[in-house]
Amino acid sequence: MSHDITSPVTQLLNQHNIPFDVIAIPLSEDKKPIRNLEVFLEAQGRDPNSVIRSLLFKTGTGDFILLAVAGGGRADWSVLRKHLDERKLRMAEFSEVEEATGYVIGAVPPIALPDSIRVLVDDSLSAYNEVIIGSGVLGYALSLSVSALNNLLPQADVGKFIKI
Repeated sequence: MSHDITSPVTQLLNQHNIPFDVIAIPLSEDKKPIRNLEVFLEAQGRDPNSVIRSLLFKTGTGDFILLAVAGGGRADWSVLRKHLDERKLRMAEFSEVEEATGYVIGAVPPIALPDSIRVLVDDSLSAYNEVIIGSGVLGYALSLSVSALNNLLPQADVGKFIKI
């Protein structure tokens, strides 16, 4: 089934002639992505660990940092603080996510973000040929090659930022 969606993310991918697949993700009655996303993706023959989570942090100086991480790894706070040279670092508040990124939780991509957001890419992405990212539209995700995604993130810092 083909789904046509338009967002800054799809526009960026199209602008760079990057092929991608749109994945429709069923929403629950309260308009939240389904809780069993892993089962849903496996049923489609996709690796649920290839989903890139976009984790938004706020520094003590008020800057926003987005960490793109594959699978279920948890942010290594001490590594992040040291890398960013920040003593204070916290997860962004629910209301801050849309305000800072322009996207709602559940649809935040690691690309097509405001220039003010610094992006960090965990090296966990390198374990996959294809990854799944937020589309910018709730209820949809995009599948694309990890090399194409990395090409769109030339300014991103790449490193080991998670604990397994």
